[in-house]
Amino acid sequence: MPKTARRAAAVAALALAVSGCGGERQPVAAPAAGPVITAIGEATSIPPPPAEREPVTQSAPVEAAITFPRTGSGQWMFTPGSDEVAGKSGRLMRYRIAIETDIDGVGPAEFAKDIRTILGDPRGWTAGGQWRLQQVGPADSADFTLYLATPSSRDRLCGGTPDSYTSCRNGSNVVLNVARWANAVPNYGAPLEVYRQYMVTHETGHRLGQGHELCPGPGKRAPVMEQQTLGLHGCVPNPWPFPDGGREYTGPPGEYDDPIPTGTS
Repeated sequence: MPKTARRAAAVAALALAVSGCGGERQPVAAPAAGPVITAIGEATSIPPPPAEREPVTQSAPVEAAITFPRTGSGQWMFTPGSDEVAGKSGRLMRYRIAIETDIDGVGPAEFAKDIRTILGDPRGWTAGGQWRLQQVGPADSADFTLYLATPSSRDRLCGGTPDSYTSCRNGSNVVLNVARWANAVPNYGAPLEVYRQYMVTHETGHRLGQGHELCPGPGKRAPVMEQQTLGLHGCVPNPWPFPDGGREYTGPPGEYDDPIPTGTS
């Protein structure tokens, strides 16, 4: 099946919505994503300059390359919900999953499964008994929406100072920058899978009320709420708040004044 036909079939099979304005630096919150099938903000209707339409390809160490433009359309495929509930006790937080339609190399069903696996991991946020998490469909009420976004759409959703590099949480928007999902960050010191676990858990942690933390000491695990995308400061990568399945692992509150790299790679 031609690529355009496959994309049309995928869009037809999933709920389609248009979004506009929601990194790790937690900018001032913008309005939460509204009902699906609703345009949020005006920016997404403005065609990008021709130079920005050139695709950016990140060669991820997975089966296929993930290809995306720097400036996406702002149109979203919302994946169907699931009956699975992660966690046995605590407040139920329901979330939707949306993938920008310009992104190739990320299957919606596989991506949703990856997110459910990360958020349902026994070392994740449900381990403390305070939270339960469930993915719901596009028409269901939700406490937050998790977006996989192109760099420019990341900037619109995150608000604050645009950087096109980090991921973020902004109000009820949990935004994963596809450039980071595809290629992690240089010198992270752990496989891509670990970085993906970190970025999902970190940004979701912000939605659950968690602030930034510092490295507790050289050679120790980085707290999941440390801004590991920008630097580890002597710690080693760690994507989990309960890495041993027992007591929550944290560091001193605060954040470093690390520079944010330029570009989207």
